Amino acid sequence: MQQPQKAIVIFSGGQDSTTCLFQAIAEFGKENVEVITFQYGQRHAIELEKAQWIAQDLGVKQTLVDTSLIKAITSNALMDEQAKIEQQGDKPNTFVDGRNALFLLYAAIYAKGQGIQTIFTGVCETDFSGYPDCRDVFVKSMNVTLNLAMDYNFNIRTPLMYLTKKETWRLADQLGAFDYIREHTHTCYLGVEGGCHTCPSCLLREKGLNEYLAERGEKHV
Repeated sequence: MQQPQKAIVIFSGGQDSTTCLFQAIAEFGKENVEVITFQYGQRHAIELEKAQWIAQDLGVKQTLVDTSLIKAITSNALMDEQAKIEQQGDKPNTFVDGRNALFLLYAAIYAKGQGIQTIFTGVCETDFSGYPDCRDVFVKSMNVTLNLAMDYNFNIRTPLMYLTKKETWRLADQLGAFDYIREHTHTCYLGVEGGCHTCPSCLLREKGLNEYLAERGEKHV
């Protein structure tokens, strides 16, 4: 008998990765989906608590991987609590060099060991902060590299790649997860429960939410 196909979601406990998790569950079934979460020294470590809670609440297996060694070789405002989050050139200083490449590599290593080919990641190049490792060209190149490196047919899925944040909220609604994601996910870079309403991540999330609420004829937050 052919084994059911499985999927793994790179999962932070934020809006985007949780939307991807619900997308994966809708396609593969909850029993065939698991998540992988990375602890890399992020200042908003509350997202790790949210990720653990959501995984347990939805009943999906979670694997936590410590990649905090990255702090020894690079510095940025996302991992330095003393640094002020601000725009520097064409991107904010919250960009972590190599983060998504590292996440995809470790997720792929784990996935191959579990016989999983499909990897979901919530990167997006439409409403994003200018991070180069959120672009479609990077993900496609990484997919080819991983296939060649491990002689394995990975399929990296990016369902949010060309969606605005408003459209991401709409997708969550279509998946029946709008209220769940709005209530239980964490986005704030500063680690403030419920959001600080001032950091780039909060502003992007709330702008998209307000636009989608307006589309539904509901009051803005």
